[in-house]
Amino acid sequence: MNTHPSTPDHLIRKYNIAGPRYTSYPAVPSWKEDSLDESKWKEKVKSTFDATNTVNGISLYIHLPFCESLCTYCGCNTRITINHSVELPYIQSLLKEWQLYLEVFQEIPHISEIHLGGGTPTFFSPENLQLLIEGIKKSAWVKAEASLSFEAHPNNTTEHHLRVLYDLGFRRMSLGIQDFDLAVQKIVHRIQTYETVHHVVSKAREIGYTSINFDLIYGLPLQSVRTIRDTFQKVAKLRPDRIAYYSYAHVPWVKPGQRSFTESDLPQEAEKRALYELGKSMLADLDYHEIGMDHFALKTDELYVAANNHRLHRNFMGYTTLKSDLVIGLGASSIGDTGAAYGQNVKKVETYKDLVTQGKLPVYRGHFLSKDEQVIRKHISNLMCQFETTVDQKEDQMLLDFVIDKLSELCKDDLVTVDKNQVKVMPVGRAFVRNICMAFDKPYWSTTVNTRSFSKTI
Repeated sequence: MNTHPSTPDHLIRKYNIAGPRYTSYPAVPSWKEDSLDESKWKEKVKSTFDATNTVNGISLYIHLPFCESLCTYCGCNTRITINHSVELPYIQSLLKEWQLYLEVFQEIPHISEIHLGGGTPTFFSPENLQLLIEGIKKSAWVKAEASLSFEAHPNNTTEHHLRVLYDLGFRRMSLGIQDFDLAVQKIVHRIQTYETVHHVVSKAREIGYTSINFDLIYGLPLQSVRTIRDTFQKVAKLRPDRIAYYSYAHVPWVKPGQRSFTESDLPQEAEKRALYELGKSMLADLDYHEIGMDHFALKTDELYVAANNHRLHRNFMGYTTLKSDLVIGLGASSIGDTGAAYGQNVKKVETYKDLVTQGKLPVYRGHFLSKDEQVIRKHISNLMCQFETTVDQKEDQMLLDFVIDKLSELCKDDLVTVDKNQVKVMPVGRAFVRNICMAFDKPYWSTTVNTRSFSKTI
């Protein structure tokens, strides 16, 4: 049996504080460039492209923001509409933005990864998704080992979607399940039956998809030990290749849709952690293995293989087996990453479309990383992907001294060990990996941070 250590309640109470999820470092609320200069962003993109295009290739994240209804737990940038006439103009804007990046590249890009996120990518018709992907491919070379994936809503993902995307090279699909209990689904406005999910999963496997992910959330309103147990029993029947099991981030001051329920509807700290422990225990019994933070995979999944071979990487799209130094974000609110800089697109769809029509890259804010920040980012990525990192004693002694001091309390609680210059997360400490990463966050977390920008770490 695949066992795991339980998390002591007193440690949860001690360390469950507000903190970044570290999908980027520095975390977005700490970015310094409130107004990003387009020419400087182009310089960063071109520099990284020239250095890495023919080596690792580039990754594309394409944000498709439209949804037919609002899932009230959601923290993504979405546009709610049932008017599907918005599809084609938005696709055309995405292709215009892609053309602007091609002018920056000045060479044929080698694509190693494409991810369609949202919003709801399957809001778009198969024909419009085909128009988008073929429009990108005709001016690029997609590497043979490239990973193409998309997020899908079970209620509007048709067999036609699955076949068209498969024929375009997509082999990975992620379904937002969250919880199978009807009462929980109703209160968060995300109703989808087990039968619907079963149909989509079965059809995808029949067509030939090799990796299916389920997104599940603990800490949602009305969740209980009973609903989590029932959800994972259903998950066991469907047996996805990988599972993301996230903590619900309750930030109604950021996402007003979360005000449709109150904090009294939410499982409180000890109860919430019990939901996680139950889910994690059931995953272990089903032979899912912990891969980085909040992610679990079967031994047959490429994420598990990559983690075991120390080839796991992490970017804004999540965990990946492919290392790409340049991530290009297309679409409203998308974030790009050059390794030395981040750039985020404007969030409003109309403003986004206007800018690309004018021939301007729609970036509006970002952050240029200092050399020290790039070093810290490397260590945080190592902890998130491998649960360990090694600090160069000659080059980073000041950082090591700072980290050792900040980790002292975590070491006393046996969550992490520091042996000379190696920092290693203990099995029970994996639940606290965000807290451990915060010890490295010297430029930001050691100073005043607006904690209301972040959810709780556990």
